[in-house]
Amino acid sequence: MCALFNEELGAVLQIRRSERAPVMGVLRAAGLGACTHFIGSPNPWNEIRIIRNAKAAFREKRIDVQRAWSETSYRMQALRDNPECAQQEYDRILDAADAGLSVSLTFDPAEDIAAPFINSGARPQVAILREQGVNGHVEMAAAFDHAGFAAVDVHMSDILSGRVSLSGFRGAVACGGFSYGDVLGAGKGWARTILFNARARDEFSGFFGRGDTFALGVCNGCQMMSALKTLIPGADAWPRFERNKVEQFEARFTMVELPKSPSLFFDGMTGSRLPVVVSHGEGQAVFDSVDQQTKALVTMRFLDNAGQPSEVYPYNPNGSPGGLTGVTTADGRFTIMMPHPERVFRSVQMSWHPADWGDDSPWMRMFRNARKWAE
Repeated sequence: MCALFNEELGAVLQIRRSERAPVMGVLRAAGLGACTHFIGSPNPWNEIRIIRNAKAAFREKRIDVQRAWSETSYRMQALRDNPECAQQEYDRILDAADAGLSVSLTFDPAEDIAAPFINSGARPQVAILREQGVNGHVEMAAAFDHAGFAAVDVHMSDILSGRVSLSGFRGAVACGGFSYGDVLGAGKGWARTILFNARARDEFSGFFGRGDTFALGVCNGCQMMSALKTLIPGADAWPRFERNKVEQFEARFTMVELPKSPSLFFDGMTGSRLPVVVSHGEGQAVFDSVDQQTKALVTMRFLDNAGQPSEVYPYNPNGSPGGLTGVTTADGRFTIMMPHPERVFRSVQMSWHPADWGDDSPWMRMFRNARKWAE
């Protein structure tokens, strides 16, 4: 009891019974053996039980205990955030069948479809676009470099000044992360630096108009490219991206599915379900009409843990209709999305993944798809 009910710093580790000896060996070697205690094990009744001298000192359903523990946070959240979202997250505790994160793939993540093109020695150039405050460019460059591209850091000031032209690039990627200090509508502001500058507008119009180019927009870059849709062939049905329904910035590791779409990035991945990182404050897709929403070519949807497209928070962290969180054009060359696959292209970057995965996570496939397309 003294180990359970004290106010000292501590940590709870769940380990397999078969690993008890080696784990204890590591703890003793670190001088922690004397303050390590075995406090319990999972039970099949979904209950919290405390046994003292072979008698039950406490026995309650896990759901009831968790709801009591979480109620204060829920009531604060209901006042601070969108109350409907707060209620949905609180009610999530009632789902005793929630299986958590899972993976269902329709392709082999170990297959490197870009290998023949990498072996050729050719490395097409992709512009890794960033604006003041963008912080996702390093991971994005690393993912495209790993797929066989020559990733080139291109700041918007390079284009505005004429130091860099997009004419020599096969791909362009608008990265995410706190552009302009992450003020509201930052992605739209980024787009307007292009739309209202003749040189930049001509550069991007020419790039999008070529038939041998592709582009990707992620997070702030997604919002930016959606605001450039008048320059992008086939992007008429793209939504704009507004403040999350929950009214808070959301950083989560959550489930998505990849429905059938023409996007070159998701070739061969149709039907796959897997977790991905999200990190945004303005990711709610808003359409001007039902007709526009119907015409949108969806590449990615948020799922609940039962594998169903969801509008329920926090499975859907921004409240987009039908779980939509990515769209593309009819020719598949231009794709935008809110989640950050570049932040989990390696398995080690994921907070959870199946133990048998290699170094590359399944998300690496979308970057290799781009390299195959750009052969």
